[in-house]
Amino acid sequence: MENTDWDSVLQFASQEDIDVPPFHERGSLDKGGQLQVPTPPQSHGGSPIAEDPNDENVLVSVSTTFYPGANNHSLPPDLALLSSDSVFFYVHSDLLLAASTNRFMSLLPEGPPKGAWHNLVVQVDEKSPILNVILHVVYGMSCAHYCPSFETLSTAVDRLPSYGIQPKAHITPSTPLYTVLLSHAPLCPLELYTFASKHDLFDLAVSTSPHLLSLPLFTITDEIATEIGPKYLRRLFFLHIGRSDALKRLLLPPPHPHAPTSHCDFTDQKTLTRAWALASAYLAWDARPDLSPSFLESALRPLAEHLSCDLCKRSLNERIKNVLVQWSVIKRTI
Repeated sequence: MENTDWDSVLQFASQEDIDVPPFHERGSLDKGGQLQVPTPPQSHGGSPIAEDPNDENVLVSVSTTFYPGANNHSLPPDLALLSSDSVFFYVHSDLLLAASTNRFMSLLPEGPPKGAWHNLVVQVDEKSPILNVILHVVYGMSCAHYCPSFETLSTAVDRLPSYGIQPKAHITPSTPLYTVLLSHAPLCPLELYTFASKHDLFDLAVSTSPHLLSLPLFTITDEIATEIGPKYLRRLFFLHIGRSDALKRLLLPPPHPHAPTSHCDFTDQKTLTRAWALASAYLAWDARPDLSPSFLESALRPLAEHLSCDLCKRSLNERIKNVLVQWSVIKRTI
């Protein structure tokens, strides 16, 4: 089997360990009209092992979350889904029907649920990692312990509408899937932001946007811009431009002059004003939206080394403190 997440399946062999009723598989029944699906007493690792088809011990792969004895529901599962890479998922038809608007892509029959389906196996044209994420969405469970890749998550979410499940209803700040998706923001922020804009997941886009402050906007290709769309692309550009302009405005005023003294009059204070203008011009020239407060402080603090007046130093320190505080509260999200 290719591309199977073997952390999400159980593999077992002996038919002597069967402790649940067998399931039927439509269009693929044995001579007795049943497909025997053994139930494992416990999980163990490893890859599937090819067995002699005439051997009574047949190796079967079952999800480690959706198996017959799992406590995912108050009732035992009444339906088995078989992925395209031959992994069984034991699920509850009532949950699938409640989450789907099209009877799970019309895979579930029109007949009465539960008892009538108790021996039914439905084949699903999805790889087990994808189906695993989809079922975790249906059950409102987190799939974080499987460490799914962003590609797996995005593919699974893209497939949700096909099964009559709307992504926006299941990807909100209070849902497990939202948390799992957001965990990928530090490593692939642009991909996640594009994904959020594609499905109009505003909260996810907002939470992802701070990770894009260091992104050079010129690196966004025409293809990516088209995927993001005008609404979220405009917000991202305005975030970058707005923060850069805000930094320039913060740096423009020099330190407030103090009253003239015998050792430092207004003429002497022009030295600090010129030094501030040079330093602020340097920072404004490269006013990146991701500029950190610590970098600002390290660029402005050395100005005090050339001052002999304590009042000028105090004025400079107050001005730097004011800049840092104001910069830290400038909005960092779209």
